[in-house]
Parts: sequence; C-alpha cells; structure tokens
Amino acid sequence: MVDKQLLKEVLGVALSNGGDFADIFLEEKQSTGIGMEAGRIERVNSGLDAGAGLRVLSGEATAYAYTNDTSKEGLLEAAKIVSHAAQGGKRDVNLDLTTIKPLVDFKIKTRPEDVPTHDKVELVRKVDNAARAVNGEKIKQVIVGYGDTVQRVTIANSQGTFVEDERVRTRLMVNVVASENGKIQTGYDAVGSHNGFELFEQYDPEALARNAARRAVSMLDALPAPSGKMPVVMAGEAGGTMVHEACGHGLEADLEQRQLSVYSGMKGQQVASELVTVVDDATMPDRYGSYRFDDEGVPSEKVTMIENGILTDYLYDRLSATKENRESNGHGRRESYQHKPLPRMANTYIGPGKEEPENIIKGYKNGLLVKKMGGGQVNTTTGDFVFDVAEGYLIKDGEIGSMVRGATLTGNGPEVLRMVERVGSDLGFTIGTCGKDGQGAPVSDAQPTMAIKELVVGGTAGGDEGASLSPYLDTSFKKIKRI
Repeated sequence: MVDKQLLKEVLGVALSNGGDFADIFLEEKQSTGIGMEAGRIERVNSGLDAGAGLRVLSGEATAYAYTNDTSKEGLLEAAKIVSHAAQGGKRDVNLDLTTIKPLVDFKIKTRPEDVPTHDKVELVRKVDNAARAVNGEKIKQVIVGYGDTVQRVTIANSQGTFVEDERVRTRLMVNVVASENGKIQTGYDAVGSHNGFELFEQYDPEALARNAARRAVSMLDALPAPSGKMPVVMAGEAGGTMVHEACGHGLEADLEQRQLSVYSGMKGQQVASELVTVVDDATMPDRYGSYRFDDEGVPSEKVTMIENGILTDYLYDRLSATKENRESNGHGRRESYQHKPLPRMANTYIGPGKEEPENIIKGYKNGLLVKKMGGGQVNTTTGDFVFDVAEGYLIKDGEIGSMVRGATLTGNGPEVLRMVERVGSDLGFTIGTCGKDGQGAPVSDAQPTMAIKELVVGGTAGGDEGASLSPYLDTSFKKIKRI
C-alpha cells in the first residue's frame, strides 16, 4: 500500500510554484520473456522495473519528470523539478485523495508468476515442434516468443483521485520461414490477452504454430498476385490492422486538435459508409488492450467514434479533454513511468453487421479475399496506406480460388471506409504493440468480414506494380509494428 499522505505532500510540492494540475504515476512491472530460434532456447529473461513519473500541467504546457528512486526523498526531488516549469505564482495545495473503484473487473485464473519457468519453456518447445512437424523439409526457420507482464500501478492527482490497479498480460507469437526451389515465404500468428496462463486454455498454442507453418508452406505454391483496381473482401480473421492504422490514429484527440488528422473538425459529419461503426472499448474481457483504468486514473469505457458512418467522438486523455472543456473518456495511456500519457487506442474494431460472411464472397464475380494482413506503412495525417497481404486468395465467380503471394493493398483510410458495401456478422481480433511518439502500448484490433468496392492491389502478375505503389511510399509514413 502506498502512503496517501506522502502522495499528497509530493503533489503539493509539484504545484508549489503554480500550475493547473499535477499527477503522479507509480509503477512496478514484473516481466518474463522467452525466445526460441533455430531449435534452441536463445533467451529466458525475467526482471522487475519500478519507478514514478510526475507531471504538472500549466495551461497547455506540460512538465514531466521520472525517477526510479521511489523513496520519499526521490519523489520530492522529482516534484521540485517539475514545479519549476509551472506558471502562476506560488500557492498552497490542500487536497484529499479519494479511492476510485473500477467499473469493470478482470479475473485472473492462473497468475503467470505462479507458473514455473520450466513450464513456460516447455510450452515454447511444443510450439516449435508443432510448427516443424507440418513439413519438416520445407520449414527452414521457426521463431517463437513468449511473454508475460504483471504491472501494478498507483495513480494520484491534484483533483483528489487515488487509484490502485494491476494489469496482467500474456502473449505468444510464432513466425515460420519456409523455402523451396529458391522461393522463401513466411507465416506468422500471435495471441495475447489481459489474463494469465489460462490464455492457453482458450487458444491451442500448437494449433497456432501449425496455422503459421501451413501458411508459410502454402505460400510457396501460391500464384503471383494480380495488380490493378478490384473488389476486396477482408475476412474477419484478417484482423483490424487497417482500421487501427488507417483510421484509428486519426480519431485520437491530440492529432485532431493539432490538425494532423484527416478527421479534424469533422465531428457530426458522414465520414464512412452507413454500414460502418467504429468503436474503441477498453472494458472488454480477455482482450490484450483492455484495462480497468487508463494511465491517468480515469475508469475505462466503451467509446463509439463513428456510428453508422457519422463521426461522433474522439479518444481523449485529460490534457486534450481540458482543451475542449470536457471530461476524458479514459484513453490516456503511456508505455511506462518514463513516459507522459497520450490519447491512445485500446481495443479498436469495426462493429459486426448482419450478413453471413460466406454470402459476402458469393456476391463477387472476381476480386481478392484477404485472410491475413501483414505489416505496412501509413501516413497518419492523410490516411494513405500500403499494407502487405500475408494470406490472400483470388475470388472467381463467387468462390474462393487460388492462393496468391506478393499482394499489397494501397489506398486511403477514409475513402476505403466510404466504399464498404457489405459487412458480415463475425468479428476477428488480432494483437499488436501500437507505436506513437516513441511509446509502445498493447492493443488489439478487429473487424468483421467486409467487402470494399474497390482497392488498388499491387502484385507481380502483370501490370505496373511500382507505378501503383509509388504515390504512397514517402518518408511521412509510419511503419506498422507487430508483436
């Protein structure tokens, strides 16, 4: 338990030279990471990181300091440092700290720290063996990564908020490289959640490995992808990478306020097909991006940003909310105590529709079916993007045809959302680490099966692939990170 009296003293010192708001974020994070490559366990890391970050807001200016010395002396010294950046003259601060209760709860069945490291290593070995068993001759490399974190935080601020919380996350990824006759292809998959080792009761880790390996091996025999404009059906299992990158960042309030978003000033306007509803919900159980409180002590909530095509809201932290004289909606997140909070996504998805997914494919004479998205690049200011297709198939006369390799999708996020013409009733999630301003945050993204009237597909089977991609490849693009 953290001494509330000490926190009140620290906050008082932070505001002693003026300022409008002060908060403190104390963190203790225990983590384990296991990596296997080339059939050998390459690393087993376990560590504990602890520290505190202090912030003072003065108008639109932010002063931030952090320290790994969480003693009384260390915290008071950090508070003195940020206090010098404040404006408004000396003032006395007398506050009471009230404990805030969460609106949601997440039950942990098997805490990761209670699972012996040997068992975690054996899990990684089984995943490696399962991937290699798919086709031993063609599988040239398997990389397996396991990780878990137990993060305990205490947050207090000059408005009297006091929050204590714990975040437990577990994840597993596998990347497989297959080769034959000089051709090299990869297959990738990952799972993760805001829970403990029970993750592997919900998801079969060996099945995950086999799926990644089969994808890599199958791609060796895939046809070169066509190029040109065509209908694209995004399967639910493809995940929500596109909505996260090409749309979600533009709905973060700080970018919108700085006119760095294609959605700036468009609240209340139609920005997507009426079939499209975009939601960010940090309260979802068993999702990698979920939390009870954000990193400013604001309870998490479900936020609908686009409803039936109409832009209704943005994602706010305290600072961006203050600029509009409103309350934060619980999306102030930070990587660690060493970083100040920013408006960030959590679990972002396009809401499911009413159509059966298989009927959507039947509605197209030709086109491309995307079953798995890869990495890519996006210009967050304009929404222009280039994404790799990790697993794709031709659509021929309403049926799933040949597998293709080397496909890319290029377009503009807002324009794509306007061209969504069919939406399925399913919903498929993927996980990742979202990067912004040098910080990483755990997130998940999802979408239903949906049909986009027309996208530019870059491929190697005819057409001028370079010409179709060149307008989108410039230094303003942000690379997409995957776990």
